[in-house]
Amino acid sequence: MKLSNYARKVGVTYLTAYRWFKTGKIPGYQMDTGTIIITEDDQEPLPQKVAVYARVSSHEMKDNLQRQADRLVSYCAAKGWQVSKVVKEIGSGINDNRKQFLKLLADPSITIIVVEHKDRASRFGMKYLETLLEMQGRRIEVVNLAENDKEDLLQDLVSIIYSFSARLYGKRRAKRKTEQITQELLSDESEKNQTD
Repeated sequence: MKLSNYARKVGVTYLTAYRWFKTGKIPGYQMDTGTIIITEDDQEPLPQKVAVYARVSSHEMKDNLQRQADRLVSYCAAKGWQVSKVVKEIGSGINDNRKQFLKLLADPSITIIVVEHKDRASRFGMKYLETLLEMQGRRIEVVNLAENDKEDLLQDLVSIIYSFSARLYGKRRAKRKTEQITQELLSDESEKNQTD
């Protein structure tokens, strides 16, 4: 198959696939016309580009973040994988707008994302993530399939309640502040009219 088709198939740029061909990581040959043909007969799978993703729910648990990342890097080393990226993030597992994790998911060159527990990636919808990544020839490797501490789940629940409360009371506070400013403006206007 042509190098461009091969690059599309494995989800990398043409330039990356070209570098792999030039360094001998993928077998193939170049025709007189310059077209590069990749031969896939019994070839070794592409080198895995592994990323480690460590997450904690709150800043109070920040000390655990580095230890979690270190455990994941050790796990990868034991499997013989070279870690190309270590991503650490603080945020709730139910938050679907974690910037670092979204960048990791959007990077097609990362073939394996290693997490300590399923809930480090997502509290809900993990099967969806696994299915979508599998369609791209990628996957999430979960180190510990046992249930995680319930304490972290409780922390997420508290975070949700706090977030909703802050929004609700924030709106009430904003409404009171608006009413106060309106009263002040009206009183200033009435004082101005009385002096004229």
